[in-house]
Amino acid sequence: MGSLGILYIVATPIGNLGDITARALEVLKNVNFVLCEDTRVTKNLLTHFGILTSTMSYHQHSGEKKIAEIIKLLEEGKNLALVTDAGTPGISDPGNKLIADLKISNAEFRVIPIPGPSAVITALSVSGFPTDKFVFMGFPPHKNGRKKYFEEIATMKYTVALYESCHRIKKTLTELGEVCTPDRKVCVCRELTKKFETKYRGSITEVLDMDIKEKGEFVIIIY
Repeated sequence: MGSLGILYIVATPIGNLGDITARALEVLKNVNFVLCEDTRVTKNLLTHFGILTSTMSYHQHSGEKKIAEIIKLLEEGKNLALVTDAGTPGISDPGNKLIADLKISNAEFRVIPIPGPSAVITALSVSGFPTDKFVFMGFPPHKNGRKKYFEEIATMKYTVALYESCHRIKKTLTELGEVCTPDRKVCVCRELTKKFETKYRGSITEVLDMDIKEKGEFVIIIY
């Protein structure tokens, strides 16, 4: 058997295309395939930078057949890049499962990070809250376990970060307000790095009283 291929974990911009790194562009240009959450989104990114690398889909609904296909490519010596629609793969997406499956298949597979943008780190950096210790909670459950999820946040003494969609941002803040003490502060970040980036700061009640535009992507930081 020849040498094994490499899987690169490549961070891509969360909004502003200028945030992509030179190293990320070099990797995306030179690998054999780019594994994407949504091939249409990634093709737009690649086209913008004049990159012609072929794409393959890999997302949360990809099954064992797709993983076997990826393993076969790596065994053939092909180099692959894994990207998500925005930000760093493996952070609240299935990239970490793919890596675990690869390592189970063959511990010799090389996985190399190409660091860059991450919505949760970006939001924490401007929150003004302590970040020497923080807990990232991903997206709240839509139904089962939702109340328990917020109750768990209410008991935490560290800074907490979570993601939320525009459709549930006010509902989530309301539910947080129902379980958290009045002195808890939040920084709600909307559309980070994009044209209409907005940050709302204050107590949960104060932020709920603000005119939050229910469009775009949100990161909520609680302290």
